[in-house]
Amino acid sequence: MRNRIPVSGTVVAYHNRDEILTCLGSLKEQTREAELSLYVVDNGSDDGTPAAVRAAFPDITVIENGANLGFGAGHNKVLPLLSSRYHVMINPDITLQEDAISKMAAYMEDHPEVGLMMPDIMNPDGTRQILPKHNPSWWYMIAGRFLPAVRKAYCRGDEAMDKPTEIEFCSGCFMMIRTEIFRKLSGFDERYFLYMEDADLSRQVRKQAKVIFFPGARVVHAWHHDSAKSGKALKLHLESARKYFAKWRRDRS
Repeated sequence: MRNRIPVSGTVVAYHNRDEILTCLGSLKEQTREAELSLYVVDNGSDDGTPAAVRAAFPDITVIENGANLGFGAGHNKVLPLLSSRYHVMINPDITLQEDAISKMAAYMEDHPEVGLMMPDIMNPDGTRQILPKHNPSWWYMIAGRFLPAVRKAYCRGDEAMDKPTEIEFCSGCFMMIRTEIFRKLSGFDERYFLYMEDADLSRQVRKQAKVIFFPGARVVHAWHHDSAKSGKALKLHLESARKYFAKWRRDRS
């Protein structure tokens, strides 16, 4: 019988106390075969998130930043604390209905060539979110907002994706990375405040290991589509895209 695999996980909080508590409850309830250590990094919430998490889950480590440092910088706060074999970055709007974390960790144990992976991401109604993507391009990002065929091509919507598949872009809403690689890369590139940090990390990992979509595990993602609804979020998305394309302009990997 396999020993329980040490896995750590981080959720970055920002004014979403109730959502975080639901997320954490499902992570703890469903994760049985892995030895899971959880961290909540609070980016200056004013809704009592840190106190609520400590009261409900005293075994979860809470880190308070006192200000909104952004998605990647928030996740990076746990780097000095990690002693796990694998680390999961988890959005607060994620819930588990099965032991997805243990399934993913077991797959990575058996496939040392894999450095980063994402599971099947489902909508609350049980339909699939088509999230495994090609590397971003301005065409995909802009035209894909208006042309369904472009969006479908970007997200590889014509592919069956019914078995583990190598991909270029692993969605940051729920991704598992080898802790050794995460540490070697010094985590996310903190020049991205929000958006594109997952595409960037995927590209960094692919220089030394495979990035895959793993349909053998499923998670549920409420997915708020903020950049499609909010002008401020869209502006952040475009600014991060500008930084991403400037960084990777000459790199075709």
